[in-house]
Amino acid sequence: MGDLAHGVALVRAFAEVCKPFPFQFAFKLQYRDLDTFIHKAMRGRDDVKYIKRFSETRLTRKQFDSLVAEIRANGFLCLSTPFDEPSVAVIEDQGLDAIKIASCSMSDWPLLERVVQTQRPLIASTAGATLEEIDRLVSFLTHRQKNFAIMHCVGEYPTPDAHMHLSQIDFLQRRYPGVHVGFSTHEDPDSTDIVQMALAKGARVFEKHVGLPTAQYPLNAYSASPQQVQRWLEAAQRALLLCGEGVQRQPANPVERASLRSLQRGIFARRSIAAGETVHAEDVYFAFPPQDGQYTANDWSKYATFTAQTAVAADAALTPHNTSQRDMRAKVWEIVQRVRAQLAASHVVVPARVDLEISHHYGLERFDEAGLTMLTVVNRSYCKKLLMLLPGQHHPEQHHRQKEETFHVLHGEMTLSLNGVERPCRPGDVVTIEPGVRHAFYSAGGVIIEELSSTHISDDSFYTDEAVNANRDRKTLLSYWMD
Repeated sequence: MGDLAHGVALVRAFAEVCKPFPFQFAFKLQYRDLDTFIHKAMRGRDDVKYIKRFSETRLTRKQFDSLVAEIRANGFLCLSTPFDEPSVAVIEDQGLDAIKIASCSMSDWPLLERVVQTQRPLIASTAGATLEEIDRLVSFLTHRQKNFAIMHCVGEYPTPDAHMHLSQIDFLQRRYPGVHVGFSTHEDPDSTDIVQMALAKGARVFEKHVGLPTAQYPLNAYSASPQQVQRWLEAAQRALLLCGEGVQRQPANPVERASLRSLQRGIFARRSIAAGETVHAEDVYFAFPPQDGQYTANDWSKYATFTAQTAVAADAALTPHNTSQRDMRAKVWEIVQRVRAQLAASHVVVPARVDLEISHHYGLERFDEAGLTMLTVVNRSYCKKLLMLLPGQHHPEQHHRQKEETFHVLHGEMTLSLNGVERPCRPGDVVTIEPGVRHAFYSAGGVIIEELSSTHISDDSFYTDEAVNANRDRKTLLSYWMD
């Protein structure tokens, strides 16, 4: 209001409100070099709303310095919205923490060019902006490697509910992945549900107009009093509590896990099992309720091997005391890590979200010796795959009765055997394998092969070793392995 004492009182009042909350707070000022900002022919015009307002609330540089010092003394960060280039120099001279770009300035390119010369984080509001204008601003700041956030904002004071459009937060996050998205709020100050919805949608930077009502300075319709801000922050804190973890899978809840385990089926011996025996599916059954500490049906999978450590009577529960469990899923993850490393080293680019197929012809425990990883890029009347052997692997001999395929070596070297005749293959080599031709391959250092073929038919692979044909669990498919 152009009253330094009132500004100091306002900062101190909100410092008391903010202290109990675990958020990072900042006060934002607005800077205009009024002697150059307002056209000389328009100075003193009380009939023009904003000229009158800007003139009446003028502060000197010394007063702004005092206000900045008070803001910092009360534990706040301090930032400012500059509306002209001289004001950016003031921000730099004062060492403020960040710069706000007002909605009306987000396409003010002379000002933006000056702002990006600073090293401050930037926060830009988007009220009234077209999609093209936002695209240009985000591109401009991104190409200059700026640390910035964009704010969904409605330039209507106060904003009616029908014009709030909170789903623009979702839209901005989808359109600009990796960019911080916030919300500049102008709602009714008594509202507390809007901040909760914005937080639930992922906004984490908020701008809110505040005021300290006095007999001389009553509040306007969109500025919140200290009491209203306290309720607003309490609502925000509850929303964050309810939203909880969203970056990764939520932490384990022991009460929840115990409750769910009590509803699982336990593993019981169908017959007497001697110590040292490997337990197979036909040796067990699953029944409710589970006993304390018992293995359950959720522990049983094609990756898990159970071995009796002591004799297990018929109908007895399988537990860690009488049966050991070996879970090979850790081996699958280790294979994924090695595949990622080999792709990175080769600079071979693969499509996003392509499934990874792991072939473990003799079981996962022998994968390092015999196996293959494969990415199917397309499978129509034609087919394209990427085949990978990790260092030291060989692919057992097989043939196809219908499919013709061509191998194009992209990275690494291998030895290819065709009907028992071996030949070396290096990057750039192309070999066509006709139906009926037996083929096997080995790589000492690892290899990546592009396979082009007629359509892939799932039951058209015939291995010379019948042990491979008999292994019905020789493939593992993974959809989420690239991230």
